[in-house]
Amino acid sequence: MNGELKLFSGRASRTLTEGMSAYLGTSTGELQITDFSDGEISVQIHENIRGRDCFLVQSTCTPSNANLMELLIMIDAFRRASAQRITAVIPYFGYARQDRKVQPRVPITAKLVANLLGAAGADRILSMDLHAGQIQGFFDIPVDHLFAAPVLIEYFRERSWSNLSVFSPDAGGVERARAFAKRLDADLGIIDKRREREKDNVAQVMNVIGEVEGRDVLIVDDLIDTAGTLTEGAKALVDRGAKAVYACCTHAVFSGQAIDQIEDSGLKEVLVTDTIPLSPRAQECPRIQSLSIARLLGEAVQRIHSESSVSSLFV
Repeated sequence: MNGELKLFSGRASRTLTEGMSAYLGTSTGELQITDFSDGEISVQIHENIRGRDCFLVQSTCTPSNANLMELLIMIDAFRRASAQRITAVIPYFGYARQDRKVQPRVPITAKLVANLLGAAGADRILSMDLHAGQIQGFFDIPVDHLFAAPVLIEYFRERSWSNLSVFSPDAGGVERARAFAKRLDADLGIIDKRREREKDNVAQVMNVIGEVEGRDVLIVDDLIDTAGTLTEGAKALVDRGAKAVYACCTHAVFSGQAIDQIEDSGLKEVLVTDTIPLSPRAQECPRIQSLSIARLLGEAVQRIHSESSVSSLFV
């Protein structure tokens, strides 16, 4: 790509974008985003981006609809200002859990969002730890899918664990947990849960499969929403004799009573990344630790710009 690399941020990811800019040795582009009195969003680019290779960083986290609409408007503004290429950098891709029809007469909203991003004018997508990898196929434009695992695993490698078990909180996350277990030289386990069909965000632990008694246990997931599944799983592990229970995830959604549940749980530590900015309450919680993925995202941006391999980051 011949055009100059330019990095811009939406209002949901400004701190993360500043970290990416520092890694890349550049400055964040000048972009003004405001709200009209009726709630409509206004975007104005305050520099020339004609012929530039532009990366727009915006997580579609809470408030999901406003942040998604803001990103779409940003993309449209850059397309109309003749950017050479527009890459939407979406550290947390909202609506990813609505990736299939699990009941009659429901939408596949992840596909709808993919269509909206393409229609707005995005040429490429860069995201991290999609809830389901097949969401990449919802797009008709290239998608680079990053993983926070190297950052999280490096943190836990510094611990002197001799009898660690890595657990997936459900059957769907086994592949992720297996990758952690392999790199941490740990055993693998699964928490079998059953969710009531008519109640979202409500899960009941049914069985624990794997070695637990007298062991340190690490629960690995892609995101923590209400923390109900996580805390129920931690309780089941403690009841079965776990010495200490830790947890990690990429996306700290932390909705509803999540922080209260974590504080009242048997979890010793919850490690997250900054794909989603932590609320003041979450920042004050001593059990929650956050790692930055700015360097990883920054390196991916640099490789996309220079047309070099992104997948080699995870070899």
